[in-house]
Amino acid sequence: MDVLETLDSNSVEDYMLALVVFVSAALFFRVFKYLIVKSLKSMSSKTRTDFDDLIIKIIDSVGWQLYLLLSLHIALQFMEVPVFIGSMLYYVLFIVAIYYIVKAVHDLFDFSVHMLIKQRKTKKGDVDSSVLHLLNKILKIVLWFVAFILILSNLGFDVSALVAGLGVGGIAIAFALQAILGDIFASFSIHFDKPFNEGDFIMVGDDMGVVKRIGIKSTRIQTLKGEELVVSNTELTQIRVHNYGKMEKRRSVFNFGVTYATSTPKLRMIPDIVAEVVGGIDLADLDRVHFKSFGDFSLVFEVVYYVLSSDYLKYMDIQHELNLGIKELFEREGIEMAYPTQTVYVSNAG
Repeated sequence: MDVLETLDSNSVEDYMLALVVFVSAALFFRVFKYLIVKSLKSMSSKTRTDFDDLIIKIIDSVGWQLYLLLSLHIALQFMEVPVFIGSMLYYVLFIVAIYYIVKAVHDLFDFSVHMLIKQRKTKKGDVDSSVLHLLNKILKIVLWFVAFILILSNLGFDVSALVAGLGVGGIAIAFALQAILGDIFASFSIHFDKPFNEGDFIMVGDDMGVVKRIGIKSTRIQTLKGEELVVSNTELTQIRVHNYGKMEKRRSVFNFGVTYATSTPKLRMIPDIVAEVVGGIDLADLDRVHFKSFGDFSLVFEVVYYVLSSDYLKYMDIQHELNLGIKELFEREGIEMAYPTQTVYVSNAG
């Protein structure tokens, strides 16, 4: 009876006014949406960015249900309605609004991931995007969970017990999957901190090779021996990793020896000979050449030079050319390379 009495308390003018407000609000929201979308489409045709396309997509995806509910909610303010009808309409409107807000944030997450992948492909070509897609899914799950808790809270439910229970359950799951979750979070650390990228030449412990793929649980390295080395992401975040891919140039030091029979004038020629050889090799820059020490069976020279590339194969090619060039010029100048010898002096005491 209270419901009928409440409805009967409204005059015909009240009902007519509410109807006019409802129709007017629905038409307003419809025209407003149309004008905004049309204006944004006109602006987007003059820009090169994709963000305006995202805004158009979000606005255009809002369904008529939200506009009708919002128009009905406004119209009911001009007449007397039972409390439970007003409350029910409010809750339905709130749930629908939350749904479209979450959906809009979904689109924003997808757009961000798409732009990050596009940016990295522009810089490095093909990239592994599995970590970004996984993070995107996790964020979406968390977003829905927060929306669900928010809806329950607004409906009058006590969500503290639910949150506490989920927290305890989450801790138990985290302990059970500790190793797997550790690798997953380590992959996030590698992905965002970028200690190395796919294609970099790295050294892990005694192994070295090219990073082929950074996965969710492990990283795969193609070693110099040819096999694929699989290392857990957790291990890679806990040990020292030498990343030669970050080098702009590589410093190289090597020694060679000439015989003690080499004359002093020829010893003075050796730095110029080495400089001549290095000067004829692309991407090689000589630092110094010094007569370092008197060895057990040779006169030792130390050479320091730089390779202006991080490519290990290029470094070995340059070292190969350098060794051949030095030996060729030494042969031309009559300078003998040393090799292990031993002289035995025999004394005849008579």
